[in-house]
Amino acid sequence: MAELEECMASGDPQRTWFPEMIQKLRLEWHESMTISDLIALCDSLDSMLHEIRSTRNIRSPNVKCPKCGKVGPAAERHVSVRAMILSLSRFNIVDPERAKILEKKWAVYREGNGLNLYGKDDLSEPGSKGCVDSDAQ
Repeated sequence: MAELEECMASGDPQRTWFPEMIQKLRLEWHESMTISDLIALCDSLDSMLHEIRSTRNIRSPNVKCPKCGKVGPAAERHVSVRAMILSLSRFNIVDPERAKILEKKWAVYREGNGLNLYGKDDLSEPGSKGCVDSDAQ
């Protein structure tokens, strides 16, 4: 875990996975989780991400809008179900083959139930407002 903390500064605006989130993922993930359980864990990790970023005053980096050229804060980061599944392998919680099986199972479930990347019925994505300049939309 120390080498993970070294390569990612605690206030990095690009950062999505913080050590306490990885610890929660390790503690709460188990082999018998259903897709609904995975979605609930993803929601919990996403909430944790936003709480961490808020309490540490970590702001999104500024980006230039390709549509209007205006510079403003990038959309906030979110934890998708697929990203969480891939992180199981990335952080050595499960072997890569198990993560690949879960990823495929999630893709089939998501498609079959018309869910977005975050396991919600609403097919819009969080923070996908588009242009950083709300007047340019």
